[in-house]
Amino acid sequence: NRMADNWFLQLECFDPHEPFFAPEKYRQEYTTGYNGSILDWPKYAPVKESPDEIAEIRANYAALVAMCDAYFGKLLDYFDEHDLWSDTCLVLTTDHGFLLSEHDWWGKNLTPYYEEISHIPLIVHHPDYAAKAGTRIATLSQTTDLMPTFLEVFGHSVPKEVTGRSILPLIDGEPGPEALIFGMFGGPVGVTDGEYSFFRYPANLFDEQLGEYTLMPTHMTGFFGPDELATGRMAGPFEFTKGQRLLRYDALNSARRPPGLDGTKFAAFESTIYHNTSDPNQLRPIYDAEIEARLNKEIVRLLKVHDAPPEYFNWIGLAEGADVN
Repeated sequence: NRMADNWFLQLECFDPHEPFFAPEKYRQEYTTGYNGSILDWPKYAPVKESPDEIAEIRANYAALVAMCDAYFGKLLDYFDEHDLWSDTCLVLTTDHGFLLSEHDWWGKNLTPYYEEISHIPLIVHHPDYAAKAGTRIATLSQTTDLMPTFLEVFGHSVPKEVTGRSILPLIDGEPGPEALIFGMFGGPVGVTDGEYSFFRYPANLFDEQLGEYTLMPTHMTGFFGPDELATGRMAGPFEFTKGQRLLRYDALNSARRPPGLDGTKFAAFESTIYHNTSDPNQLRPIYDAEIEARLNKEIVRLLKVHDAPPEYFNWIGLAEGADVN
């Protein structure tokens, strides 16, 4: 499309992802001397492997990343060859990180959303900002900001229900958001203001208050069961469903998703604050009532921005009048 105008291409490359397999030419620089069975797909679980096995898994991951770097380099070379930098916007990011034995865990989803998982790369080139090439911008953004960014690149307005914001004004020096929330269904809610991160767990992960709102009742790893389907009723609409009502099903612990899918792992943690500036690896939890109260207010504010249902505020222990200590 390099000779065309107003085109959009999204490449979803999947790697680096399990299994951590790359051609031998990328593996040669990461040999460990390990001679055991193939180790390229760690289970999402606490680390039980030996130091040699950990090193081998990490080496296989490093080789895969090296392969991704090489192929991304081919794209950059093409930009150089055809001077696409002068009229093409390029964005590089990912969906999440992966614990490679940090915090004594493998994988994602079952632990708090530590920096290794949630602090993802975002690199942007835009011809209109060529003078700022190579600069870093210390602000907050998240994946939901990509869609409004792309709409602005093409001169389109952003729908009113969109909660993300274009990142292009941040390049011009506009201040970013004061805080962001992040997480996954049935787990802790994470909040960060950049300096601190707080992972807030409900008093009881298995309190069946939550509902699943959908028009396509299926989990990632299986269909809704008859016991779940029997709880269905119409609900909504939400601010983001354009007037469309949804089906609400009780979020039962027996469902094929966390926490019921593996509650012993999902419930292995507690609410914790980390000071990211002085403790970027998030190894030293802190307990500070004033900071927690401030971040709790940000959680409530942002949940309301996203039109979270009242049951979620109850479940996470942040309903009006609740004791949040």
